Amino acid sequence: MTSSPRPPHVGGRPDPTDGTTAPGGESAAARGYLLDNARAEAGERFVWLAELFDGVTRGHFDRLGVRAGSRCWEVGAGGPGIPEALAAAVGPTGHVLATDIDPSWLKTGDGYEVRRHDVATDPSPEPGTFDLVHARLVLVHVPDRARALATMAAALRPGGWLLVEDADTALQPLACLDDSGPAQRRANRLRDAVRELLTRRGADLRYGRTLPRALREAGLVDVAAAGSFPVGGLACDRLEAATIRHVRGELLAAGLADDAEIDAHLAAIHAGRLDLTLAPLISAWGRRPAEHPPALG
Repeated sequence: MTSSPRPPHVGGRPDPTDGTTAPGGESAAARGYLLDNARAEAGERFVWLAELFDGVTRGHFDRLGVRAGSRCWEVGAGGPGIPEALAAAVGPTGHVLATDIDPSWLKTGDGYEVRRHDVATDPSPEPGTFDLVHARLVLVHVPDRARALATMAAALRPGGWLLVEDADTALQPLACLDDSGPAQRRANRLRDAVRELLTRRGADLRYGRTLPRALREAGLVDVAAAGSFPVGGLACDRLEAATIRHVRGELLAAGLADDAEIDAHLAAIHAGRLDLTLAPLISAWGRRPAEHPPALG
C-alpha cells in the first residue's frame, strides 16, 4: 500500500469510539508529552511523518513477513497511515490492533481495531498472539522504556517480530546541515530550543542508538537495525512548520524564543529558503524465540 500526503480530517478528528474503544488511559498532557495529539497540528505532523517514513516502515514489514492472515499490533499509532497499511497487507483473514493513549485521530472501521491503551502503564493486550508488534516515534517519550518494551515483547507469539523505530536527536541535532546564513542559524537555534523542551519533558534524545541493546535485553533474538535520514524537501519543510506551531506556546512560555524569531523562521520555511532535515530514524527489530518467553524487565 502506498501512502500520499493528505490533509487532517476535515471538521476535526474522527470519532474513534464507535462503541469499541476501551475506556481509561490518562491524557498525554498529564504525562507531559510535548507533541500531544490534542492539537490540530498533530494531524499535520502525522501527514508529513507518513510521507517521510511510511515507505521505510512498510519495507521493514515486508522483510519481516507481514502477509495475509498476520496479526499485528500498532503501538502509539497516532494517525491512520500505518494501521491502514497493515490492514491492507494482512487482508480480511488477518487482524490489526491500533492503540494510542489518545486514539482520536484513528478511525474504527477502516480495516483495523482501535483501542485506547498506554503502553507505559497498561498490560499487554492479547499476550502471546501477535506476529508483529510495531512502534514508531513512541518510546523516546515514555519514561519507563524497558517496561514498555517488555509489554510489547509479551504480546508476541513465539517467532513473532518486534519492530521499534525511534529518533536519535542527539546523533544529528541540526535543523540545517548547511549552516550558511542567519536564517539557517536561526533554524538551528530553534531546533535546540525544541530539543530543550523535549528534554525537560523526559524524552531521551539518545534513545535511537540504544534500540538494538534494548531489544536484546527484552529477550529478543536475531536483532538488527538500520537508519533513515531525510534531508530537504517539502515534507521536511511542512513537518518543521507544523512542529514549531505546535510548540510555539511552550517556546514562548519557557523564554526559549520570541514571537519575532518564530515568525521569521516560519516565513523562511514558507519561502523555501531552508534545506531542513530531521534526526535519523533508527529502526531496530528482533524476534521472540520459540523456546523461551521474552524477558519481563
